[in-house]
Amino acid sequence: MSWICPKCERELKKPNQIHYCIKVSVDDLLKDQSEELVLAFDKLLAEIVDWDGVTVSCSKNCIVFVRNQTFFVIRPMKKQLDLKFYSAKLPEESMVIKSTLHAGRYENHIRLTSLNQLTPQVYAFVKDSHHLL
Repeated sequence: MSWICPKCERELKKPNQIHYCIKVSVDDLLKDQSEELVLAFDKLLAEIVDWDGVTVSCSKNCIVFVRNQTFFVIRPMKKQLDLKFYSAKLPEESMVIKSTLHAGRYENHIRLTSLNQLTPQVYAFVKDSHHLL
């Protein structure tokens, strides 16, 4: 059962859950991105939003995808999108720029600078993260 904060309208796991309470829209976060990266975001969103139990919200500087826990985060940067996802084992894919073991699972990062980097492998990583959490 989720709860919606009356101030920022974020959907959260439980009432009065601690969070950064600021009202931000996806458009605000993506306003300085190239059309190509906005399209990459739109493609990711269109794929993920209909998965079982997924809610999407914005925090101060990122877009958060939650099932029972956060399983995917997109953080717009100056000229790229930082994609954070989780895995049970260390990914061997060269596109993963950073992996950190945290609470028994790996927190991984990929940075997209163009639409053609949005490969089936990226979608597979996100889908695995969705199932993991």
